[in-house]
Amino acid sequence: MTANTVLVTGATGTIGSTVVRDLRRRGVATRALVRDTARAHVVLGDEVELAAGDLADPHSIRTALRGVQRLLLCTPNEPDQARREIAVLDAAVEAGIRLVVKIGAIGARDDSPLAFWAAHAEIERHLRSTRLPAVVLRPSMYMTNLLTAAETIRQTGQLFAPAGDAKIALIDPRDVAAAAAVVLTEHGHDGHTYTLTGPVALTHYDIAAQITSAIGRLVEYVAVPDTAAREAMAAAGTPDWLADQVILLWGQLRQGAGATTTDAVRVLTGQAPRGTAEFARDHAHLFSPAVAATGR
Repeated sequence: MTANTVLVTGATGTIGSTVVRDLRRRGVATRALVRDTARAHVVLGDEVELAAGDLADPHSIRTALRGVQRLLLCTPNEPDQARREIAVLDAAVEAGIRLVVKIGAIGARDDSPLAFWAAHAEIERHLRSTRLPAVVLRPSMYMTNLLTAAETIRQTGQLFAPAGDAKIALIDPRDVAAAAAVVLTEHGHDGHTYTLTGPVALTHYDIAAQITSAIGRLVEYVAVPDTAAREAMAAAGTPDWLADQVILLWGQLRQGAGATTTDAVRVLTGQAPRGTAEFARDHAHLFSPAVAATGR
């Protein structure tokens, strides 16, 4: 391993997999912590070093950290997130990790009514207590959340959400990954917390108009009440704990929690963050109705 080997957790996820690719393009030795090595080979390719393990398994974490100098801590939101990430940080102290980059959330604070945001605040607080050199990235809501509505848009031409007229500065996960790759490999960021957002805060009416432009077919935003959104998630099999958190999140967004914009992506990467219009164009094939095959 080289002197700057990076261990990426969540390496097959949206952020982690893109960071792995960005680091490899930079020539940085990278190790991916994964639970399913077969899936990891499909997502990451065959040339990435894999460390089979699970955040719930302390031994596998310690093994994955051997010979590593830098760590990207990026895990999915789930009820045990704080305990598992804190265990990774404690293992990082034992391993002598020289830099931790933590992917958090824009609303991280101890008194947040949203459990995920409160968990990120707890993890950040523990990270500071370890005195490990660290950078915290707090992204806004991800544009990829729109993809959960892609099939409905394809079928009905409507975008349903309990967003009201909230303005949200959605960010493309590719920009979060690019920022993470920068702070993992360049000096001068230790001790900083960066809030990452898209270029402008938009309502869902605006977003529907941008998807309309991207696919050439009218897409209408339909604001729905929380109760209807909760029932739809239950019908889709969403776990109760997750559905409850999503409803709380929408409530926070309607109160302006996602309306802030920053210039951090451009400052860190040298490139302006992607807008929702570009994201919609890049994913137009997912929003567009399938073209029926015709015979002669």
